[in-house]
Amino acid sequence: MTTPDLSGRIALVTGASRGIGRASAIALAKAGAHVILVARTVGGLEESDDLIREAGGSATLVPMNLRDFDAIDRLGASIYERWGKLDALLGNAGVLGQLTPLAHLEPKTFQEVIDVNLTANWRLIRSLDPLLRLSDAGRVLFVTSGAARKHIAFWGGYALSKSALEILALTYAVECEPTNIKVNLINPGPMRTLMRKKAMPGEDPAYLVKPEEMAFKVVEMLSPSYTLNETIINFQK
Repeated sequence: MTTPDLSGRIALVTGASRGIGRASAIALAKAGAHVILVARTVGGLEESDDLIREAGGSATLVPMNLRDFDAIDRLGASIYERWGKLDALLGNAGVLGQLTPLAHLEPKTFQEVIDVNLTANWRLIRSLDPLLRLSDAGRVLFVTSGAARKHIAFWGGYALSKSALEILALTYAVECEPTNIKVNLINPGPMRTLMRKKAMPGEDPAYLVKPEEMAFKVVEMLSPSYTLNETIINFQK
């Protein structure tokens, strides 16, 4: 498989300090994109940056809590001032919350799940849409979950946030049809991440797919040559 050439393109990745975000950021950088890394933890961002530099790529670090919605607005302005456009957005950051009956879910935990998994992605659209329209081929990809389309006991908070994210993304995709922007979703399936470990602590990670194995698909879906719109790709069929 030929890796797309993303030289000269600007890509933003949320949750870039570990897991799917880190693996995808490294792959995007290897393909030639300059990657804007967004995450809460400075140490994790610096580790991702080191790996990108080792691979011959370049990145800009943005330590930021996605629940700081005003900061998301400022991020869009900063990107415009520095690069004048944005070519690709990977909305990957997410939180699991609590696996518990809905009646026992703490309000603050519920609100965090909604803020990070849903509202932050809407705020990113709101802030970055003008920049994506300035690209010759803006590409947007959100990370969803099979839980969005299932009714699993104790997974309610996380599942409804991902279900709402899918509606958000697919609606945005329709709205972008007259433009150069393509918007899609990817469901990684069971993957070797810290979130999966938290959800399934007794599971043997050796049998799970590594985030690095999916990174090529992220690069493909964020490249100008990818022309599908309004689709949900299940990485592990």
